[in-house]
Amino acid sequence: MKKFYFLLLLLVPCWLSAQRITPEEYIETYKDIAMREMRDYKIPASITLAQGLLESGAGNSALAREAKNHFGIKCHKGWEGKTYIMDDDAKNECFRKYENAEQSFRDHSEFLTTRSRYAALFELDITDYEGWARGLKAAGYATNPKYAQLLIDRINLYDLTKYDQIALGMRTDDDQLPDIAPEDELLELAYSPEDRSVFELVDMTAGKRFIYENNGVRFLYAKEGETLEGIADATGVSYKRLCEYNLIARPDEMVFHSGDVVYLAKLKGSNWKAKQYTVQEGETLRDVALRFAVKPEKLMKKNRLKTGARLQTGQVIWLR
Repeated sequence: MKKFYFLLLLLVPCWLSAQRITPEEYIETYKDIAMREMRDYKIPASITLAQGLLESGAGNSALAREAKNHFGIKCHKGWEGKTYIMDDDAKNECFRKYENAEQSFRDHSEFLTTRSRYAALFELDITDYEGWARGLKAAGYATNPKYAQLLIDRINLYDLTKYDQIALGMRTDDDQLPDIAPEDELLELAYSPEDRSVFELVDMTAGKRFIYENNGVRFLYAKEGETLEGIADATGVSYKRLCEYNLIARPDEMVFHSGDVVYLAKLKGSNWKAKQYTVQEGETLRDVALRFAVKPEKLMKKNRLKTGARLQTGQVIWLR
């Protein structure tokens, strides 16, 4: 009898190991649900799958197995469903319990779309998975300081963005991704102020406004009709400094439009990501300076421009 129990103990770890789900199996099992949630709730499928992989240990955690909770969502005030108690940041914390994993995925979507602290996420491009990952961390979804990078790493490792593209009708499961243009061809496109996906999301204001970074200079996107006074109140940066940082000579006449870039710190002396820029029709030195977060006086010096000089369409401006 003792030998029987000894052999049983030896076999148990093997049996448990055989029951574990691999990340690839997890993705295959839940990708269709994640894509459906993306279409219904505008949350990238890549983010949903990456969070599921991370929060549930690819479906192998006790919380996922016993409570069908794949996203680590705690009870919070107002939860009237079933509960599951386990130790997390503190002892005996209350987590939501579901009948099945599909309910967990749906509750995750509703959780993000109904809480104001996540509202700014939905202003991001739906394909900007890095912005979404950083935004979730900035909004306080998890306490791990590396949370955003952990999500991004999983998205890249398992090519999860393909499910975003499938959900958006940009490709089928069998399609090959289009060739990516060489870096030098993307140089100017990568600095379009309107394209939020190319800038790193680094922080959030007390009022839940995302703060991005261009050339090491922090900025936010203005709302339609917003004034300098309003942005000063929202960010804690003084009216005078906002005028200085954003090269505003007549602040009393300044009203921002939706998507305008507003810098919260001094512009830099050079730009080390971009080497040069070709002036577009109607652009001024100020426009170029703000596009690349480089002081106009430094651009004048690098390009031997005289005070008051007008830029010409097609003119090449050196940024460093």
